[in-house]
Order: sequence, then structure tokens, then C-alpha cells
Amino acid sequence: MSKEILINVEPQEKRVAIVSDGRLEEFYIERPQDKTIVGNIYKGKIEAVLQSINGAFVDIGMPKKGFLYLSEIEETFEYLAEHEPVNGAPRKTKKDFLKEIKKGQEILVQVVKESFGTKGPRLSTHIGIAGRYIVLMPQEGQIGISRRIEDEGERKRLRHILSELKLPKDIGFIVRTAALGKSKQELIRDAHFLLKLWKRLEDKINKAPAPSLVYEEYDLSLRIIRDSFTEEVSKLIVDSKPEYYRIRNFMKTFLSYLARKIEFYRGDDLFAEKDVERQIHKTFETKVYLKSKAYIIIEPTEGLVVIDVNSGGFRGKMVQEEAAFRINCEAAVEAARQLILRDLGGIIVIDFIDMEKEGHRREVLNVLKRALSNDKAKYDILGISKFGLVEMTRERVHKTVHTLSYQPCPYCQGRGKIKSPVTMAIYAFKELKKFVKGKTLKEINVTLNPAVIDEILKDKVPLRSMEHKFRVKINLISNPALHIEDIRIA
Repeated sequence: MSKEILINVEPQEKRVAIVSDGRLEEFYIERPQDKTIVGNIYKGKIEAVLQSINGAFVDIGMPKKGFLYLSEIEETFEYLAEHEPVNGAPRKTKKDFLKEIKKGQEILVQVVKESFGTKGPRLSTHIGIAGRYIVLMPQEGQIGISRRIEDEGERKRLRHILSELKLPKDIGFIVRTAALGKSKQELIRDAHFLLKLWKRLEDKINKAPAPSLVYEEYDLSLRIIRDSFTEEVSKLIVDSKPEYYRIRNFMKTFLSYLARKIEFYRGDDLFAEKDVERQIHKTFETKVYLKSKAYIIIEPTEGLVVIDVNSGGFRGKMVQEEAAFRINCEAAVEAARQLILRDLGGIIVIDFIDMEKEGHRREVLNVLKRALSNDKAKYDILGISKFGLVEMTRERVHKTVHTLSYQPCPYCQGRGKIKSPVTMAIYAFKELKKFVKGKTLKEINVTLNPAVIDEILKDKVPLRSMEHKFRVKINLISNPALHIEDIRIA
């Protein structure tokens, strides 16, 4: 399998595509005005404590206040209580610490979720600074291994390597999936770099006022390189010379052995030449066709994503149960790909075609799980019902590409539909009645879309009746440029 990372840089945005054998697998956009703050660490100030919702609003210097669950503050204070020096004084209790949570208190937090709609960013007191193979966790004091590293022998090897480091008591590590099979030297080098970085941050935190930014996460290019540029990637191609040199300098420090795979693109349009632009446009479509000519429909809302599987033009010569099973297996793979590609999150419901056999339902669920095995986002699949419904949740951290690229339609206001000419004709009569009521007018000009006027003139009796009742001449003026839902009365 040939895997490539393509980076396209424009003055207004930066785009990254990860393709496998020419097929788009992951796609990301970053714009200066929409730059993500996920991963940033702030020295914040508690703005309000609301026991009723078990949360606190924290001022981090952003337009919207961040939200922090009180349970996280309690956990942090409990940890500090266990590690604070006693010096003859009585140790503070959890109740003592909770009394200290009040407006104006300074607190160190990290953004774990972007702002969505009217909601501010979601914050956490569990600070984590990601390296290539390890995440440093200040104030955790323990070593954890990624659950996706399943081999018990490898887990023991990794734990043994990190246990040899003489770590401060309040510093812990989580070993990332990328550490699988890496040498002791690589892991220790990553750990030492993170320890030095945290030491510098501690000095900055102590001196910085609240609210202020104390650590900024890497931008899109460097984040992708850190998290996705592995030995299985054959090339990293970038079409901007300044970005090319910046990436090379970054690679010299962290991943010098992969620097030979970086290429500068000298052509006119990197994404068009690699057939990525066409594939990107397809990610915005509601309907996605499968090779069997069946298709899935993806309908995302603010809190729920619905994926519906349809047989479409499938023409296989087999019984209904076998056809449904084959289509569902293909749809499960594509649904997983689309979830990752579009970075959809929240509650997700996949409506597969009904299958009678329990074994078929279990196999479709297994196909979905295998297809999601490389997903970097956290997800949880509840199971599959006898009606073929799969309920799952997927972590939503960043704004989706769709959210960044599109806005609600100014005509339908995001409904996805507009009123019919019949509905607007009825509505126009209601608005005319309101307009003429209590007035003495000889003539009224009503400007409408031609389709609405055609509907009114199909039956002229209501129009003539209104003219007679209010003793007014009604002139219908056609304007093709007017939206079908607009009415102008003068």
C-alpha cells in the first residue's frame, strides 16, 4: 500500500490530505481565523462556580468562557492533598479544597474540545503534552500504555523502559500507539524532550498572569507529522517552499530518519494532480455510492449523525438476506471511512438494511469495528439491534471540515427545504390582508417570484374577491430575481 501525506498551503488556508493508493483517507483544513485551540494550556481564572450543573466557567482570555467539570477540579485537589508536605500541620481534606473553589481563583487548564455553536471550549485539569511516542502527564505520577497496544509482551517491554527513568513523583507518562516496536533510545529521547519542555513551562506558568496562554499546540502541518508521519508513509509532499524548509527543520530535531521522504512540489496544483480535489468535493455530498451501486446517506445535525444504508441500484443474483448482508458489509467499511474522513462526532446511528440472521448482524458489526480500528478518535459502539440499527458515539474535538467550509443557506436558513409556490401564494394573501386592514388605498403593488404569481393566477377568484372587499386594485409584479419566500408590498 502506497501512503502519502500531501500539504497544500495558500495565503488563506492550509490543507492536509492523507491518501492510500490514491484514495483519500483523511483530510484537514486550518485557517488563521479558525485555528484550533485544542491542546493549548492556559493559566485561567474561575469566573463562576455552578454547583447545580457540577461545573465552573473559566476565563482563559478567549471571547467565550471555557467550561470545566467540578469533578475534575476535585480530582486535582485530591491528588495535591496526597502529595503536599505536611510539615507538622494537619493535612487538608477534600472538603477544605472544595471550599477553595471560588470566583477569581487561578487554575491551570487544557482545552480538550473546541467551541461548538453557543458553547465555549471544554477544559480539563488533566494536563497532557504529546510527543511523538509519549504523552507527558504532569501531576499524574503513573505510567499508562495505550489500549490499542494489545500484545502483553510489548506492553511489559514499554513499561519497563519508562520505569527505568528517574521521574519526579508528580510526573507520569502515557505511551502512545506509535511507540509500538520502537527502541529504548527513541522512547527515552522523547521522554527527556518532554521533561525539559515541562520544566520550561513550569517557569512560565509561575510568572504568567491569569488569564494567559502558557503552551500552544503545534499547527496543522507539524501535528500531522508528529501523529501520522510513520515509516509506512512513502512520501510527504508540500507545495510551499517556506513550509517545506520549516518542516525539514522540524524533522531534523525529531524525525531525522524520515527527512529523506519529504519532497517539494514544483507543479501548478498538487491536489488536482493527485486527484484529491475531486475526492474532497465528494466529502460534502449527502449521498455516497458504493461499488455495488448501493449507497449510504449521511445526515449530520448538531448533536446526532444519521447514516442510512440503501440498496439503490444493487443487482446481485442472490436471495434477499444474502444481498442485505453483502451490502451492509460494504456499507460498514464506507461508513467508517466517512466518519474518519469527515471527522463526524457525537451520537451516531447507522441504519443498516434489515437482516434476519443473528450471525450476519454480528459479522456486520465486526466489519464496522475492524474498519474503525485505525481511528485516532475515541469511539464506543453499543451493538446492533434486530432492526439493523447500530448506535455509537465518537469523540468530537475539532470543528469539522464541513463546518469550516459551509454556512447555513441564507434562503432556507439551514432547513434544507424552501416553501412551495402554493404555500407562498396562501401566505401572500394573508400578508395582503394585514397590509390593507384599516387603510384606505386605491392601488397596491405586490412583487413576487414568478412561480408564486403563476400559482395565484391559476384561480383568480380569491384575488378578485379581495379587491372587491377592500375596494383596492392589486397589481402583481413578477421579479425572477426575488427569492420564492420573499414578498414585497407597496
